[in-house]
Amino acid sequence: MSHSKPFHRNCRGFVKGPNSGYSQWAYIVDRDYSESPEHYVRAFLLIQNDLQRLFEFIEPSDRNLDTYSFRIHELFMRTCIEIEANFKAILKENIYNPTDRNGNPIPEKKWGMHNYRIVNKTHHLSAYKVHVPIWEGTQSVFEPFAQWATAPELPWYQAYNRSKHDRKIAFKEANFGNLLNAVTALLVLLSSQFRTEDFSPGSTLLAASTDSYYSTEPALGGFFHIEFPNDWSEEEKYDFNWADLKQQSDRFQKIDYDKI
Repeated sequence: MSHSKPFHRNCRGFVKGPNSGYSQWAYIVDRDYSESPEHYVRAFLLIQNDLQRLFEFIEPSDRNLDTYSFRIHELFMRTCIEIEANFKAILKENIYNPTDRNGNPIPEKKWGMHNYRIVNKTHHLSAYKVHVPIWEGTQSVFEPFAQWATAPELPWYQAYNRSKHDRKIAFKEANFGNLLNAVTALLVLLSSQFRTEDFSPGSTLLAASTDSYYSTEPALGGFFHIEFPNDWSEEEKYDFNWADLKQQSDRFQKIDYDKI
């Protein structure tokens, strides 16, 4: 059975029906949907700007994936910290009370990727694909959470931990390829919460589609292109008329991760 109310910080497939085109995005800008979403999007946009500045010195290409430097290391660290902040926001605005094997509560400061992986079940992170539209070679498509479909570890995140805790030994792991996996992972996380909404304070414009040089659609932030998941079951999808639902005081629900 599909869901008649949206969950906090969770975009998902939508049952086609009357007003579904409007309903599948309009709830995202409701102020009760998420806490300070512009704070998280703004952090990503700054990271994206810094990445594009890095492209002035390192060409986006297959040949440069192993390139490493202090500038890459710095941006890699910032991006992974922001990824962790987004995971925490999703879990804290829903229901999540993890315990250890003895039944003792695990404090938030000790949450790690083994905790955050549960979000893949509700947000289908492993099904997202991100395209770097300006690229030399064949490795321009990134699926940063794809490993979570079958395994608990993310190689680029392990590289982050190693290069954070022992930079001298693992400095080379803070490379261009791992940075791009981290930045696209952050984009996937934001897209799974807000689709392409950037919460700009400017006026909202009605856009008309035209022919494009690219075969994929622009993502949040306008540089990367993204493929959203198409593997939602009918039971997982949303099915509501937001024009009616937004009039209600109780228009959102919480994901109970404790029962997943």
